Amino acid sequence: MIVITPGDPKGIGPEVSVRALRALSETGTPIPAILIGDVEAIRRCAADVVVVDTLAAAVALRAGTSAGRYGGARSALLVAVAPASGAEPVEVRSIREAVAACRAGVARAMVTGPIHKARLAAAGFHHAGHTDFLGELCGVSRPVMAFTGGQFRVALVTVHLPLRCVPDAVTLDAVLHTIRTADAALRQQLGLPRPRLLVCGLNPHAGDSGLLGREEIEVIGPAIARAHALGIHCEGPVSAETAFADPAASDMIVAMYHDQGLAPLKRGDFGRSVNWTLGLPIVRTSVDHGTADALVGTGSARHDSMLAAIQLADRLGAPATGEPS
Repeated sequence: MIVITPGDPKGIGPEVSVRALRALSETGTPIPAILIGDVEAIRRCAADVVVVDTLAAAVALRAGTSAGRYGGARSALLVAVAPASGAEPVEVRSIREAVAACRAGVARAMVTGPIHKARLAAAGFHHAGHTDFLGELCGVSRPVMAFTGGQFRVALVTVHLPLRCVPDAVTLDAVLHTIRTADAALRQQLGLPRPRLLVCGLNPHAGDSGLLGREEIEVIGPAIARAHALGIHCEGPVSAETAFADPAASDMIVAMYHDQGLAPLKRGDFGRSVNWTLGLPIVRTSVDHGTADALVGTGSARHDSMLAAIQLADRLGAPATGEPS
């Protein structure tokens, strides 16, 4: 099964999760999934959700082997379970249990709805977001944030940093790690035999031969050279303004910082692109948007990204083998 954590119960995560599962069912391509999160928030979006006590009971229900307690609900479209009680916010506990289910082989992938970073920080959550928290839970020190949209896939060397901190964080090791992790994910999870990576420069015009910066010469170029020595097919450093000119030119673009990669990707695919965490021993996808509190209950929240995230998780299927050596 696929486990979906709808995210912050005050946001649109529960409703877009429910809508996406209904949409899949209506098109005749249902994907068996279990919702784990704030049950009351899920019930507000789906009166017909079947709530069970444990994840094991939910799996049994989905498999049609549960006891008569759930009766005719065995074929129910929406099945939900609350995470174990605890001091942490419900969305955090849900993520913990979803990861545990994937690592134990109970679930084959997890899909996450949006969390509210500021609210979680106020509650004592010390992670910047899903990605590094998932890395901690999986024992992976440096998972890579990537996105896939309608035309492009993008992996990020740095993520949620103030722009003034980015140059110091773009190290040879960080660039090479991102290239290797992206190459491994494309091979292992998507089955591409020889992925083509296009690596952006940091500076305008990729540094213009050192005139506009030397990171391309001293850091990014050497990282690409080392990747070549490992048999990875990658090109660059190229100017970021041209990297997105031709969708057919690469299988994934490696961007140096958040907006360099995501602004062009979301320009064409916002609301339909998917956050895909690379380098984990499990499959995890997520929506490309936030909690959008103002849209809750208005009926205007779109479920396209959640739908795409579920479909990609289903496609990726089996767990990855973990970080490249």
